[in-house]
Order: sequence, then C-alpha cells, then structure tokens
Amino acid sequence: MRVAIYVRVSTKKQTVESQMLDLLAIAKRAGWEIIDVFKDEGYSGAKSQNERPALKAAMQAATRREFDLLAIWSIDRLARSTADLVSVMMDLQANNVDLYAHQQAIDTSTPSGRMMWQLLGVFAEFERAMIRERVIAGLENAKARGVRLGRPPLTPDVKGRVLSLRAGGMGLVKIGRTLGIGTSQVQRICSDSCHQGA
Repeated sequence: MRVAIYVRVSTKKQTVESQMLDLLAIAKRAGWEIIDVFKDEGYSGAKSQNERPALKAAMQAATRREFDLLAIWSIDRLARSTADLVSVMMDLQANNVDLYAHQQAIDTSTPSGRMMWQLLGVFAEFERAMIRERVIAGLENAKARGVRLGRPPLTPDVKGRVLSLRAGGMGLVKIGRTLGIGTSQVQRICSDSCHQGA
C-alpha cells in the first residue's frame, strides 16, 4: 500500500520526530511503502487546510492519487473540530484515499474504520446544528433586548464626506480606507446619490 505521512506541531520549539518514529515503525510492520512525508512545523491545528502548507500539499497529492492512505499520529494533528476533520476525510474519500490515525486506532480501509468515519459525520452534522441553534438563539435574545444588529448607520456628515472625496476624484477603496468604512458602503452612498440626482 502506498502511504503518505502527515505530521504537525504547533510551535517551532516542538519537534515532529516522535510522531515520525511511531508512524515509520507502524509502516515497517505493516509493509507500507512510504511515498512522502508532509511536515507542518509551527502551525496551529485551528488553521484551515489552505493555511497549512504541508497539509495543503498532502491534499493536492491525494487528489493526484499519489498515495492510497494518509497516516497521522493523532486526529488532533489533522483537525481541531469534528466538522474540519470530516471535511478533510470527505476530500480524501472523494479521491479513494483512506486515513489511518494511530492514537485513535482508526483505519478507514477497514469496515470498523469506515463505521467510525460515518459516526464522525453524524457528530459533525450535530455540531453544526448546535452551533446554528446557538447563533439563532443569541440573535433573537439580542433583538428582544433591543440591541441593534449589523453595522451602525452612517451619519449625514460621513455621507457628505464620501460624496465630496468622490467628486474630488478619489477612488472608492481609498475613500473607504480614509474614512474607516467598507468599500460597499462607499459604493452604496455614491449609487444612492446618483439615483437621487437622476
């Protein structure tokens, strides 16, 4: 079986060596062919796939079907939330690449490993639903207390300054930066002004 290893540590002071030794020993016992080793050193697990260079490279290699199984020391080396883990695993599964997590003894190339993957998917969906419910409850609670949600309305003074700077030839992005407001707000003010003048 062609196997890639992915290891990660959060700070430069830590080392990936212990993770590597365990995974290489397992590979030797199992007769795996190590195709590549991807190391993210000094990257938090809270960062997304695209923010971790080695993980991004591993996922790209998986897309190219350069290996059959991705071996990790522990699930928390790959992702910090169930939703993130399931996202990575779904990407791997879409490319017919299995996952082996040493500390949790999960191997999705086996029936029990596939069952565990399906259970993780259920938990991830539950986690998303709970987060959504908490957000909706928080918004409703804020509304009930009379808290205004969203950006504060712009004052006539700010609107006047936007139009003045625009009339002077300043670009939309620069106006937003100068006044500390979003470019979309600048566009809206200018657009409203044009419609009112028409």
